[in-house]
Amino acid sequence: MNIEEEIFKKSKPNTQSLLKYGFKKDGEGYLYSKVFMDHFEARIMVYSDGKVKGKIYDLKTSEEYINYRIEKQVGEFVSSIRESYKDILKDIEKKCFTKQYFVSNQANRITKLVIKEYGNIPEFPWDEDSVDGIFRNPYNQKWYGLIMNIDYTKIDDLKNGRIDVLNVKIDDLKIPDLIKKEGIYPAYHMNKKYWVSIVLDDTLSDDEVMSYLHESHKFTEVTKEWLIPANPKYYDIDDALKKSKDQTINWKQSNNIKVGDQVYIYVASPISKIKYSCKVLETDIPYHYEDDNVTMERVMTLKVERIFDDELNKDILSKYNIKSVRGPRSVPSSLKEYLHRLEK
Repeated sequence: MNIEEEIFKKSKPNTQSLLKYGFKKDGEGYLYSKVFMDHFEARIMVYSDGKVKGKIYDLKTSEEYINYRIEKQVGEFVSSIRESYKDILKDIEKKCFTKQYFVSNQANRITKLVIKEYGNIPEFPWDEDSVDGIFRNPYNQKWYGLIMNIDYTKIDDLKNGRIDVLNVKIDDLKIPDLIKKEGIYPAYHMNKKYWVSIVLDDTLSDDEVMSYLHESHKFTEVTKEWLIPANPKYYDIDDALKKSKDQTINWKQSNNIKVGDQVYIYVASPISKIKYSCKVLETDIPYHYEDDNVTMERVMTLKVERIFDDELNKDILSKYNIKSVRGPRSVPSSLKEYLHRLEK
């Protein structure tokens, strides 16, 4: 990156702020000039696409001064010019530009969608000014997305320039077909067996990019499996399901149960068996109820996915040391394996 690209890499210009600062409309953009160090003039152009270009002129000779762009030039004089020019650019960036998370417009649109969907703000673990940021599930710190600004040739020899790419984890059986699609490549800088790189230059729509992010996020989702009791003397769950149009029911909330968890409902004596397999759709719903048997302040919504016949009766459960279920508890690992075999 050159000096301007580095300073303005994650910023978007504000036209009104540019004009207020002293920029003048000039062709396809806005031009600003400033004299510094007595006889040098910085001329800075901000184009309509947000790109910034600048030049320095020596007013004594009326010629462009370029030594400050040569990295090997480290003398005191040229270093002073370089730093003074950077200070001018940084002031413009601070007063006339809006900070963004990433370089490309699509990367920033996707970021807003991720924040709306999951509430996960991108992290920049290497450097807060870095152009490379990650999305991670806060519950287990696992990554489900990595946005990097790279040279296009890193993934495609036929293209050049810099590009934002998004790395996502995908079902490895899908990857051979996916990478045949325009805009999707074998993952750069990550395991190509499980990850792909998606270019964020609007080759793919935001909706399609988000569909891949959703799939990647699922690999980070930690779900737990629970046993909860139902007493037929106090609550007729079969009748409740008959009245439900979508096989959902509300149930007293347990503090540790989260959205996405799997819940198995054990119906107590005289039935004494696990009868229902449910997915938790929503939790912490305010709901006040009280009688002689139960008090509820919050409920959760369960979606019944399967009703067992007699596969999980009292005799079978006793083999897994389940004699009764008096309150919410984790499913023992041995029983979990049996349940998974039943549900295949």
